[in-house]
Amino acid sequence: MVARILPRPTVLSQPYWDGCREGVLRLQHCADCAQYQFYPRIICSHCGGTRLAWQASRGCGVIASFTIVRHGISAAYPAPYTVVLVDLQEGPRMMSSIVDAEPDQLCVGARVEAAFAEWSEGMVLPVFRLVDNAEGESL
Repeated sequence: MVARILPRPTVLSQPYWDGCREGVLRLQHCADCAQYQFYPRIICSHCGGTRLAWQASRGCGVIASFTIVRHGISAAYPAPYTVVLVDLQEGPRMMSSIVDAEPDQLCVGARVEAAFAEWSEGMVLPVFRLVDNAEGESL
């Protein structure tokens, strides 16, 4: 089997990766300005505050943009697959992939929810699934 590129957790990002293994999408939240941010940082990207804590995200969002990759970069990444930018309900934009959907089902503005997929042994990444508009919660 061809190896995939693996993220390298740090002391700063470890709570995010622990949450993924637990099936929880965690974001940093600033106690100074009440904003969420992603990716993990030591200061708030909105106000420069340092009182950051990890909080569970609802994992709900909308597709801001997407692309269908039809030729994978190696055998470790079989194509086709979809790369998406998701605007999370809490505010941050996150890059991920869509699972359990055909490319023709996707559109900008489509509602999605977080799911989790094993990337390698011990490494779980967030992915997103389309939400049926009739069943999903409103954003």
